[in-house]
Amino acid sequence: METVNKTMRDSAAIRWVMLILLSALMFATYWFQDFYGGLKGLMESELGFTSEEFGRVIGLTTIANMFGMIIVGGIILDKWGIRLAGIVFGSLAALGGAFNALATAGVFGDSHSTQLTFMIVGRILFGTGLEVTCVVATRTIVKWFKGYELALAMAINVGFGRLGSALGIAISPDIANGHVATAVTFAATLMGLALIIFIIYSFFDIRVDRQSRVAAAEAEVEEEFSFKDLIKLATNPSFIYIALLCVSFYAAVFPFIQYAPDMLVNKFGFAYNLPADGSGDIVIAGSKALGNASIYIAFFLFGIMFSAVPANLKTNRARYTTMVVVGILFAVFIYALRDTLGLWLNNGPKTASLIPLGTILFTPIFGNYVDKKGKAASLMILGSALLIFAHLALSLFNAKLLAYAGLLSLGIAFSLVPAAMWPSVAKIVAEKRLGTAYASMFTVQNWGLGLFFWGLGALLDLVNKDKLEAIRAGADTYDYMIPILVLVGCGLIAMFLAFKLRQADKRQGYGLELPS
Repeated sequence: METVNKTMRDSAAIRWVMLILLSALMFATYWFQDFYGGLKGLMESELGFTSEEFGRVIGLTTIANMFGMIIVGGIILDKWGIRLAGIVFGSLAALGGAFNALATAGVFGDSHSTQLTFMIVGRILFGTGLEVTCVVATRTIVKWFKGYELALAMAINVGFGRLGSALGIAISPDIANGHVATAVTFAATLMGLALIIFIIYSFFDIRVDRQSRVAAAEAEVEEEFSFKDLIKLATNPSFIYIALLCVSFYAAVFPFIQYAPDMLVNKFGFAYNLPADGSGDIVIAGSKALGNASIYIAFFLFGIMFSAVPANLKTNRARYTTMVVVGILFAVFIYALRDTLGLWLNNGPKTASLIPLGTILFTPIFGNYVDKKGKAASLMILGSALLIFAHLALSLFNAKLLAYAGLLSLGIAFSLVPAAMWPSVAKIVAEKRLGTAYASMFTVQNWGLGLFFWGLGALLDLVNKDKLEAIRAGADTYDYMIPILVLVGCGLIAMFLAFKLRQADKRQGYGLELPS
């Protein structure tokens, strides 16, 4: 009788603990990626930044990756393995965070040009490590969850990243308390802690590899990396469409997130700060940053309880009962905080955080749907349509109600597309080359991000060139219509590519519309 040797990955409890450890890396990197978005006004007033310089700092984060660093990192990941690649590139990201903290604190010099230069150096270092660490996290989740709850696990991992984005945007002004360096130092510290947690994870990874003797034997005879693998990817229509979809979709989302708080302040009359009397703050242990952060963590936990917990219950009755109970508790939670949330919805950074906040609730739901029902390509089409509506509502109209609707739609789209897209890559590409595949997608994506991070800031200055002095003096506001309207084009391209992907899948038979 054949004996089946079980490993740690066969234990649901251990799999989910590993997911939490890996998700700490996503949480910290996305916080550091996006937290400047809540500080744009403060960076202009305290550090003397222009919109173009703000865009340059966040845009040059992508420069190394635009020229192949992620592909190099993906090859290194496939050759060195998860642990060494994660530690090396995680260290680069943490070092970049440290450079940013030292630069804004004036350690390298107090002049505007010196601070700007070293902030850019830090962001380039951070960006060099950022995307490869995301590839490491995604690749590692495939290792632990393939054959189990893969789409749901990826969705929750993405949810942790979006929680980092939401908190970074919304809480950084509270942490800064009028000083950019304070918020940057906090974000850099998170990067260091995430690296330590990944090193702790590595010990578990060593153990599961030792348990997987069959997998280890296969790894010994596995072919070395060949550039033929890149050629195969580049000639696979399904992979081409999903890679270009990744570029066009994220180019309309990530850069927008950086400018959204400032856009809401300038276009829709929102405030940068909560009322000075503290009426909009939640205070825990004397800290409003910690108190306000607890609201986002509660939203995240409600999202997990509403989507992930019912998915693992055995009967429909238990599932529906759990969802009803969680729904009632969520309604009570919202009612108890109605006055505070009412003030938050008139605050630029807090309201802009609706974008990643929406993903906290919806990404696990959609990930579970892909696992159970499939329809991944169709969900990408729907997400692209929501993206188009969102940017039309935010660019052409000035009504606050449409602004809220646009942000919420963008948050849902930001959940739909990643929850469907990343598990689909694992169907299109052989597991042994997933590192290279994800790295190739991130490389192409970074061209779009670099162009739009920097380009939106430059376009914003260009559109408003006749009134920049008045804006900096506080006598006028930025006109955001044209910069945001440009992003509608990205949504249209994303929708076209999603249709082409669905057509290609019908020919190639990867089963993107089938359950995981």
